[in-house]
Amino acid sequence: MSDGARRWRPSARLRPLVSGIWCWSSPAGPPGTHQGVSSAHLTVVLCLDGTVDLLAAPDPRRGPGRFTASAAGLHAAPALLASGAPRSGMQLEMTWRGARTLLGLPAGELAGDVVDLALLLPGLGTLLDRLRAEPGWAGRCALLDAALCRVADARDGPGEPAPEVVHAWELLVRSGGTARVADVAGEVGWSPRHLGERLRRETGLGTKAAARVIRFERACTLLRRPSAPPLAELAATCGYSDQQHLAREFRELAGTTALSWRAERVAPAAPTRPRPARAAPAPSSP
Repeated sequence: MSDGARRWRPSARLRPLVSGIWCWSSPAGPPGTHQGVSSAHLTVVLCLDGTVDLLAAPDPRRGPGRFTASAAGLHAAPALLASGAPRSGMQLEMTWRGARTLLGLPAGELAGDVVDLALLLPGLGTLLDRLRAEPGWAGRCALLDAALCRVADARDGPGEPAPEVVHAWELLVRSGGTARVADVAGEVGWSPRHLGERLRRETGLGTKAAARVIRFERACTLLRRPSAPPLAELAATCGYSDQQHLAREFRELAGTTALSWRAERVAPAAPTRPRPARAAPAPSSP
């Protein structure tokens, strides 16, 4: 995530489809690369300035691309993005059920890929123009939320997913990705193999891979907090066998180390200094 990022909570109507909306801006910097990490949510990006420059998709069979707005499916490998150019925009944490409702197709059809959002979201050009004309992030979030609610109400999508798939995913999420595959399959009344096939078809991830990225996303969420626990404690909390296990997962799912990932996303706290006795108070900012 870029500098100046802030997360907004969607409206109650949108929340089952989009877990969060990030607003971000990145100043110009030296050319480099940035890892798009594995997540239990689809990543939908709308650039208000600049573009998303994909150098390598999570699925190596997919090609690179440059997008003003993009949708990335679930994946169990990092994407490689170009960094350094100034950019600003909004990013949606879209649930796999949100893909059916908002994008008109099962999330499994986007697995490991990054595609042009204009192919999936009607009226995207007009929406981007309205977002750019809105002066502040709060107004942009409200505008985007309302627009997506209208899409959800109007979309004639592919119907509801199988209740067994929904229940299996909920079990994995409630366990933080630590539930045993056999236990989840038994709970929904399917064989482990059949559950894996149906879950992969719907979300893009089999049962074991889904549990893996759910657990990893939880670890990333905790690591992003200002008061993040030490890595050994984080590993134990999230169900990893030890800190080395957590380190391997970061290498494979994020393409970097846990501390490097955190450093990119959490600004260091400003050092505190004693105020001179005669100094006037600093003016407040809005």
